[in-house]
Order: sequence, then C-alpha cells, then structure tokens
Amino acid sequence: MSGIFISFEGIDGAGKSTHIDGLASAFRAQGREVTLTREPGGTPLAEQLRSLVLNDPMDAMTEALLVFAARRDHIVQVIRPALERGDVVLCDRFTDATFAYQGGGRGFDWDVLASLEQWVQGGETLLQPALTIWFDLPPEVAASRLVSARVPDKFEAQPQAFFEKVVAGYARRYALAAQRFARIDANQTPAKVWTDVLAAVRQKGLLI
Repeated sequence: MSGIFISFEGIDGAGKSTHIDGLASAFRAQGREVTLTREPGGTPLAEQLRSLVLNDPMDAMTEALLVFAARRDHIVQVIRPALERGDVVLCDRFTDATFAYQGGGRGFDWDVLASLEQWVQGGETLLQPALTIWFDLPPEVAASRLVSARVPDKFEAQPQAFFEKVVAGYARRYALAAQRFARIDANQTPAKVWTDVLAAVRQKGLLI
C-alpha cells in the first residue's frame, strides 16, 4: 500500500484533536490526499457500535469485542481502501487505545486482546500505523482540562485511578513497540506540542 497510516493516542484532554487537524493541513499543503477518521467509529456501523461502547454498561470482554468489531468494519471499509489509494490516513485512536482502556483501565486479559488484534488486523501482514503519536499527559492535568468541556461519557466519568491505569497501559504498549511510537509531552503549551508533533513526523520521513 502506498499510503501513510498515522494514529493519535492519549487520554481525553491530551489535545489530540487540535493537532490531528494541523497535521492534516500540513500534508494537504504538500499535495497529499488525507483521510481523517476515528475509533471507535469511522463507518456507519462502527459509529453505532461506538455509541454502545461509550454509553451502555457492559463488561470488559463485551467492550473489547465491540471495539474490535467496529475496527474490522473500519479497516475494511475505510482504512485499507484509503491506504491503497495512496492517502494519508490520520486516525484518532487505534488498537493501542484498546490495550490502554480495556487492557489497562479495565484489567482485561492482554493476551486475548493480542489474539483479537491478529484476527482483525491480520492478513499477509499485521496492519499497524507507520507512526503512533502518543500524547502523554498526567491524568490530573487531563481532568482539569475537561472539567467543564462537555457532558462526560462513561469513560470520561471514571475516577482518576482508572486513567492512571490507562496511562500505564499506554506505557506498556509503548515499551513493546517503541520504534513505532513518538511519545509527546502533552503537558506543554499547544505551540510546543505542535512543534514536537511536526518533528516526530519529519524524523520518520513522512513529511518534508
């Protein structure tokens, strides 16, 4: 596939959305077609599953199965076709979030998640981003940013201890594939974070 796949990870409040839009503009300025998408979501079916996952009570296994079902449809309908067209795919969260939230936050079995990852993203090669930009932010800072942002979903309403486990899940995932990750200190000014994001993408040779 001739496209470029970049995922953006981090807990809510870390500032992903602002920088996804900025990076999309940077790629478009260089003449690239950009597909902006998100997980869970990105297709009509996956968006319906997203609503269930974010709002309905369920156990960790059910959450994980629904997230991976949404991901499968997203890959088949959006991500692979975009990459085959040569697009730059910028995705607000991907599989690392499942390991962080369901594996870390919920304490669900990491090996089962790894098996689901292989089944859903497999084929000749495992579909993974060329670069994962992790906006690493202390949970207490994220909470202060989100205090009046919007009505929280069931994850955003979790206590700080939950998000400490989520951050630990991201750190574990990072340790297993550090070459794929750019770990960004999100507890900086937006301008400094953006500088670090651009530097990470350029260091990978993905943006001139």
